[in-house]
Amino acid sequence: MRIVLLIILFLLGQSVVARAGTTLFPARAAGADARTLVVYSSLDEPVAQPMIEAFQAAHPDVAVRYEDMLTGEIYDRIVKETDSGARTADFAFSSAMDLQVKLSNDGYAQRSDLPMSARWPAWANWRNTAYALTFEPAVFVYHKPSFTKEKPPATRAEFVDYLKRQGNAVYGRIGTYDIERSGVGFLFMARDQEQFGDIWSVIQTMGAAGVKLYSTSSAILERIADGRFVLGYNILGSYAADWASRHPDLGIVLPKDYTVVMSRIGLVPQAASSPDLGRAYLEFFMSREGQTIMARQLQIAAVSPDVAGENTATTLQEQLGKQLRPVPVSPGLMVYLDQVKRARLISRWNEVLRLQ
Repeated sequence: MRIVLLIILFLLGQSVVARAGTTLFPARAAGADARTLVVYSSLDEPVAQPMIEAFQAAHPDVAVRYEDMLTGEIYDRIVKETDSGARTADFAFSSAMDLQVKLSNDGYAQRSDLPMSARWPAWANWRNTAYALTFEPAVFVYHKPSFTKEKPPATRAEFVDYLKRQGNAVYGRIGTYDIERSGVGFLFMARDQEQFGDIWSVIQTMGAAGVKLYSTSSAILERIADGRFVLGYNILGSYAADWASRHPDLGIVLPKDYTVVMSRIGLVPQAASSPDLGRAYLEFFMSREGQTIMARQLQIAAVSPDVAGENTATTLQEQLGKQLRPVPVSPGLMVYLDQVKRARLISRWNEVLRLQ
């Protein structure tokens, strides 16, 4: 009955939901020799589906078990399963750059020498083990109807000036990530501290303006789109672009003083059940076809130097040059995992926000 059910679902072109957070995409050429690729990913399954379907079109004898989970869960499961001698995912894809690099650095990921490895940007490749596969700026987001008489802030200095000038008119209508609960929010703040000597005056001004903190992008973007908020600071550009495509009142600014760029990192775990399948999926992600799907269908900017056009690192770098500050895939990311340094940054963040 199970085989019959899978065949029926295959014919219907639908996926099978195995349990909360896990989706099974049956092999298109169902048969006794069908194999299953296991993916642990922090990218929402509906967003990832075009990439999965395209991969299966090229590999019709491969089923995909897609496990959608939080970034910390991906790290914890790979470490726990590997240390216990069990098998783990064949491919891990996560926006927690620091945790992915730690997996690589600590021996939980294996080397993947692929056709695109030598051509991949140096900042986006750590020893052919951990690859940055996306290019996602941190942006200012604004409510367009609130800026009919002046332009929205385009630098951090302008952001501060706007909040001070508007005073009570914008009090409680500014949003950003809660760096204690949002991994990407913490990463952006840590990079701000490295890139901008006066960053704490920005944080203090936001605190005085009654900034609201959230752990997700959607909570902030929803409030800007409907006018409850006027500005969002350091919002992940890929999510902002998706919202802007569906909400015309939501605008985006890439900060002109500097724009931090983060990436989602893909790797093949050391204890993968089928590392050849994990490597095949990573290779597809890095291919011209995969990166084009990333840019056009997933609405996330592609990294590959072979992919041009809108929503690609190549185009953004041509247009903005040194304004863009990509976060390098390197052991330097693990500095953010040092608990003492992390606690110190969060403590200062909370202290400065309270100075209202």
